[in-house]
Amino acid sequence: QVQLVESGGGLVQAGGSLRLSCAASGRTFSNLNMGWFRQAPGKEREFVSAITWSGGNTYYKDSVKGRFTISRNNAKNTVYLQMNSLKPEDTAVYHCAGGSNSPRSDEYRYWGQGTQVTVSS
Repeated sequence: QVQLVESGGGLVQAGGSLRLSCAASGRTFSNLNMGWFRQAPGKEREFVSAITWSGGNTYYKDSVKGRFTISRNNAKNTVYLQMNSLKPEDTAVYHCAGGSNSPRSDEYRYWGQGTQVTVSS
């Protein structure tokens, strides 16, 4: 089993930045591909970004390319999502997920509880 705990969410003005962290425990994190998803009120959960176990490959939703950066530190069992130039439409609960680098949420085995990101206009 893997436990995932997100942190770093909050309220920020449009154009601002936040860095989300996802701390993993319970098994060998360095073997896991990881992803970030988000879910806004009344909307389906959507893929945001993913990273392979080595950090060698990263993937992004088109609307966040150039603004968000995913990274990981396997020594700290943590994956990050640096979010810059935030827009009100980025407002959502952000979840980290483990076990895949797919844009499909059903391919991930492990999920965190989520952290709220609110971007004011």
